[in-house]
Amino acid sequence: MKKTRTFVACALAFAASAHADCLTDAQAAEMASQYFAKAPAANLEGLSEADGACSRAKFNALLEKRLGPAVGYKAGLTNPAVQKRFGYDKPVWGKLYKGMVLPDGATVEAAFGARPLFEADMLVRVKSADINLARTPMDVLQAIDQVIPFIELPDLVVLAPPKLNGPAINAINVGARLGVAGKPIPVPATRAERYAMLDALRDMNVVLTEGTGIQLGQGKGSDILEHPLNAVVWLAQALAREGLAMKPGELISLGSFSPLLPPKPGLKATATYHGLPGAAPVSVVFK
Repeated sequence: MKKTRTFVACALAFAASAHADCLTDAQAAEMASQYFAKAPAANLEGLSEADGACSRAKFNALLEKRLGPAVGYKAGLTNPAVQKRFGYDKPVWGKLYKGMVLPDGATVEAAFGARPLFEADMLVRVKSADINLARTPMDVLQAIDQVIPFIELPDLVVLAPPKLNGPAINAINVGARLGVAGKPIPVPATRAERYAMLDALRDMNVVLTEGTGIQLGQGKGSDILEHPLNAVVWLAQALAREGLAMKPGELISLGSFSPLLPPKPGLKATATYHGLPGAAPVSVVFK
């Protein structure tokens, strides 16, 4: 009996220590306060994956109080080059909130966040709850109704972004702040057209340029998990593990096709999706 009590006590102690670094309510409130003030928050170090998810949940609850219900999700660290930058070998996810997605050509303060960046990205819009069962890019394509060019404007939030790792990026809601959405591309009706779109999404060359046409960065569709819609396959499984699911009408950000770059006043950035039929360029202007 004594051994059983000792084992239970040890198990409880271990469970508690596993979550010891989850943000306290006070720490989450301080980070949210800094986020809304566009001021750097304290770095988050030593978090386990469980701690990162726990901290994200607390932070998101505070964001929702101020911004309203989530309008979708974002998958982050879906590009191996970005994973390498943060020393983490798997994706993470955050939530998108009302007001975060701006129209094409929007003018945004260069200092739109504490640690602002921009990158070429892409959105898809959920058509059917079947997306939560997706296991292939074709499954995803059949459960969405739009593919949308997108320049994401993430904010890495903390004093020293180079110290961020996967769990810490999770904790800051994967840096969700703003983004600029271009003209939606409808998902075609026939199976043959859908296969053609799948191939185009995989093979497209996404180029980020500044106003004079100088290239700032580029990437291929396949840079995101070998096919950009695999980001949604991963997200469906990750959300299911936390008892969550994507809903019709929600927007899903797939991740970065380009390096993350700092904005500068006077810069106009444009993302062009070469090889994707129907994709018009999308632009943002920083002031």
